[in-house]
Amino acid sequence: MPILQRKARASAFNLNAAFPPPPGAEAAREALLALRERIRRESDRLVSGWREAIARDDFLPSACNLADYLALRRQDLSALQASLAALGLSSLGRCESHVMANLDAVAAALARLCGGAPEPFPDPELWSEGARRLREQRQVLFGRATGAAIMVTLPAEAASDPQLVDSYVEAGMDCARINCAHDSPPVWRAMVDQVRRAAERHGRPCRILMDLPGPKCRIESLSPERPPRIQVGDRLRLAQRLTAATPSDLPVVAVSLPQVVAGLTVGAPVWIDDGKIRGRVAAIEGGDRIVEIVGARRKGGKLKLEKGVNFPGAPLDLPPLSEDDLAALPVVAECADLIGFSFVQRPRDIVALDRALAAARPGGAPIPLVLKIETLEAVRNLPRLLVQAAGSRPTAAMIARGDLAVELGHVRLAEIQEEILWLCEAARIPVVWATQVLDDLVKEGLPSRAETTDAAMAQRAECVMLNKGPHVTEAIGFLAEVIGKMSRHQSKKTARLPLLHSWPLEALTLSAAPVPEADGAPVTIAAPIR
Repeated sequence: MPILQRKARASAFNLNAAFPPPPGAEAAREALLALRERIRRESDRLVSGWREAIARDDFLPSACNLADYLALRRQDLSALQASLAALGLSSLGRCESHVMANLDAVAAALARLCGGAPEPFPDPELWSEGARRLREQRQVLFGRATGAAIMVTLPAEAASDPQLVDSYVEAGMDCARINCAHDSPPVWRAMVDQVRRAAERHGRPCRILMDLPGPKCRIESLSPERPPRIQVGDRLRLAQRLTAATPSDLPVVAVSLPQVVAGLTVGAPVWIDDGKIRGRVAAIEGGDRIVEIVGARRKGGKLKLEKGVNFPGAPLDLPPLSEDDLAALPVVAECADLIGFSFVQRPRDIVALDRALAAARPGGAPIPLVLKIETLEAVRNLPRLLVQAAGSRPTAAMIARGDLAVELGHVRLAEIQEEILWLCEAARIPVVWATQVLDDLVKEGLPSRAETTDAAMAQRAECVMLNKGPHVTEAIGFLAEVIGKMSRHQSKKTARLPLLHSWPLEALTLSAAPVPEADGAPVTIAAPIR
């Protein structure tokens, strides 16, 4: 449309005559008011069922907003969104942290468009309350006031190498992760001491997260100790115990959870090392399961001790705390700023952890939790897990994308990681973006293009986790720079609009420029875009 015509149309709308409601406004208002009422009813019912678990009054507004969001997302809002957008109103697409305030504001605007009894607009504070609470929780948990915090998994040498830990803290590590599935209590204590000293030297906080091992199934023993690479079509013997395995020529794998092997039926999937080796149970021989390999890299896969073993889709009714968890708890309760709860699946798992912590640390205040979302059951129960945990202490949720990819498949993971971000924002609960972030840079010294984009996407979380490797210090600096740049442009789902420096207007002209020809006569050509 020509510029003059656009100006004429704009001025026509400013003639302050008594216009009838714009087309679709009445229907949109009716649909929105019905939606708001339905959300209030369903939200009240949800919160009533949660109330007993909410001991922190400060968390109650966040729980209410989470209930509002869950009730909102039970509806298909696509048609209403299109109608609201056509009227120049919010289409509710970024309402995670302030659901009812967004609905009330749209209702107030529609009331004025339709000429009905005016509704009050919500207090502006209600729009910013969710973001403020989320920032506060990020600072409590990870010590970071602005931008995503950076968490780093410590290697065993961190216990005896103060320069290594010092380089991490100096580069920008906000939280040190100690994986209690490895090493021993004396090593964990030494790591904690190194981190505390380095943080004090640099005058900046650095939280300590201690991950409980959880009931994760791992390769416990192998026969032969170094089996050849596994190829598609090969078979292996999955045994409950190495000594009880039926003699055969197949490689034998014994795992840390023999009761799981006993429950596997023919056809059950068996994934090893985050799915790098994929198999299915082809036969049952006594207590053993014969597994045929159906997926592996072209060069084959290596069977190694301590590698994880997953059984996607299999119902695993395991106790939430293993013997190793219970043995680690006294040290964890003494040293950790945050506890990573591995393979948490049900609200009662959190209750069990609280009881175990109370026994290990009588009279102690609840320690902040990081709920590691690693299974399909945890995804299904996520709202209840968040309420159960955050109802009594500061809580974060970790998107453990390695195990989730195995459990859900990569296509579903791409979708579910977004849904977890939205749900946690509604609950005003920080998210940790984990698994293979900048993995090539950490291990090889150079980032791939794909993982650079992944790191940019990670900025939407409150914390980003790097794994251990020889180039972690460089990766911390690289990640901090990416997060800083992306924070200018994006806040959760909202695009920010700062000044763009890439395309100055004066450099974009296509104005003609005279250029002399060979015989001296000027010829006009278009100037190229630089």
